[in-house]
Amino acid sequence: MSERLSVVPGPDGGPELERLLVDPAGRVGVPDVTCRAVWDAVPGAARERVLEDAARELTRPEPRLTAGAWARAFRDGDRGAYEDAAWGLQERVSLLTLAAVLTGESADAREAPGTCPHLDAAIDGLVSFAEAGTWCWAPHERFAAERGDLVPDPDEPYLDLGAAEVASLFAWADHALGPHLDRRMPGLRRRLRREVEQRVLLPFERRRDWRWIGADGGANNWNPWIHGAVLAAALLLCTDDVRRARLVRLVVQGLDHYVATLPDDGGIDEGIAYWWAGACRLLEILDLLAGVGGSALDAREIPLLGELLRYPQRMHFGADWYVNVGDAPARLTADQPWQVPFRWGRRLGQPETVAHALAGARLQHSAVAPRAGLGRALAALSDEDWCRALTADEPDDSAPWLAHETWLPRSQILVARETAGSTDGLAVAVKAGHNGEHHNHLDVGSYWVAADGRPLVVDVGRPTYTAQTFGPDRYAAWPFQSGWHNVPEPGVAQLPGPEHRARDVRAELGRGVSGMTADLCGAYPRGSLTGWDRAVRLVRADGTTPPHVSVEDRWEGGGESVALHHVLAGLVELGEGRATVTAPDGSGLVMCWNPRDAAASVVRKELDDPQLTASWGDHLTRITLTVRRPGAQGRLTVRWLIIDGADEAGKNELSGLAQHS
Repeated sequence: MSERLSVVPGPDGGPELERLLVDPAGRVGVPDVTCRAVWDAVPGAARERVLEDAARELTRPEPRLTAGAWARAFRDGDRGAYEDAAWGLQERVSLLTLAAVLTGESADAREAPGTCPHLDAAIDGLVSFAEAGTWCWAPHERFAAERGDLVPDPDEPYLDLGAAEVASLFAWADHALGPHLDRRMPGLRRRLRREVEQRVLLPFERRRDWRWIGADGGANNWNPWIHGAVLAAALLLCTDDVRRARLVRLVVQGLDHYVATLPDDGGIDEGIAYWWAGACRLLEILDLLAGVGGSALDAREIPLLGELLRYPQRMHFGADWYVNVGDAPARLTADQPWQVPFRWGRRLGQPETVAHALAGARLQHSAVAPRAGLGRALAALSDEDWCRALTADEPDDSAPWLAHETWLPRSQILVARETAGSTDGLAVAVKAGHNGEHHNHLDVGSYWVAADGRPLVVDVGRPTYTAQTFGPDRYAAWPFQSGWHNVPEPGVAQLPGPEHRARDVRAELGRGVSGMTADLCGAYPRGSLTGWDRAVRLVRADGTTPPHVSVEDRWEGGGESVALHHVLAGLVELGEGRATVTAPDGSGLVMCWNPRDAAASVVRKELDDPQLTASWGDHLTRITLTVRRPGAQGRLTVRWLIIDGADEAGKNELSGLAQHS
């Protein structure tokens, strides 16, 4: 892509930018705590949810950030010991700040404790962050690692996602609670500004070689995530007009590197979870720039944004289940800022996006998600249209965002379903791509099959991150390996790197059949195959055979062993030439193949990693079809259909089709 934001005046336009950005706090779209007309008008349901959650939070001890927890990333690879505490403290401060804004509670500095419990506890959390030796998450701290230290140097802070999160928290807490902080804890706001200055703004200005800027063309979600935090700090904490304009200029220049990586089909190779961390943050930044600078800083007409906005709805299977390429989990966590696609859907005239956003927020039972960030939560609560739509509209069972088929040619992902606008029946997704994608798994040619909105032929997703996850040992973890994706294993596993990719990728789009065909041999070691053509097709009902998914593999030049893996979520029962997989809710699939051509083996994989059990429970099952006589070339077809989607005659007919393919 060659898109650029191109909204900030050039080097000679410095004074103009300074003028546009004078006193921006009143134009960021979120009023402070003294604007009671806005905060007292928040609908009761949204207000009560925040206050109930805050009341529970006040009964818990504040998370502690300890040196021992931070050092564990280097001692045993456990990065979660510290990061979980940091996220917990950030979420606590965000939630209590929201409660303090909604209640409007305040007190003089000398008044006794208990007068304003939410405000006091929020202040305690802010001071805990201010006193912490670092805001950086341990695996990112390159400066300490280069010195061979386990103790970060506060005079040489590393600017990463952790630092960005705290800077954004400080900026929005200062903005929302400012007058009450001045009254209750004089001097605190000066301290917050000093910490953000030293840990974020100065490092951002002084070093322009941060890898996450992506000047080499490799920008990912870090880029808008950190730039968004710097922008909030510049607008809400910086009092120097000239410097504020300089910071904003650097933010926009940096964002151009991210925008340049976005394909015009709207795809995100990092996966659905990282749409919220990257693309969604870009949309929020564009709103913020337009709000403070008016039309002169409004870049929201970039053509690709409409396609980018559709990505989550295009990856949706049903309920909280999504097509999860890369490190994304199969189930979307309940902490997403759904008000962003809602607002953008309305702006761009995409009613299906609006409907998807409302459905997603209702599923997480909240108008706001404090864990997603204080600024996002404040924006949601102060958005009258969002709160009214979420609390007043009657839930709609229709799902207009579920398209008949979606083909993303740049990302090489196809998603198709049996019936548009409904989770009923079959849905299939298949990807080609390459093994150098952001948050890559060795999964070229993998596919998903869902029954009634629930994926049963699945992608495992990522395990809990450790210090090794993004290092040279990444693919030592089984969930990243091709052996645990729905891909062939022609005697060798797939290899990492952008050169290991699918070739001759073609989509088949139509009323009766939606599918994708690709040559997968390039994903494997050079010389191990002459060719491997995989065709994955969703065949809709035509009156002769029931709707089904067909996966046909044809290969040349394979080795002595050829196997095809299928990772399944549910109760698996194996028979002769067929298997069933049934979910706890009763939805299920039948798998058919010719038993004369391949022998089936089953492996049950026990799960104890919380990232994986959140999606799959206590186990997954892998069925591997091992070709009996692989030879120099071969062919094998597997077909899937809904367990209750056809009568027994139809199932037998489909099984026969597989056996004679």
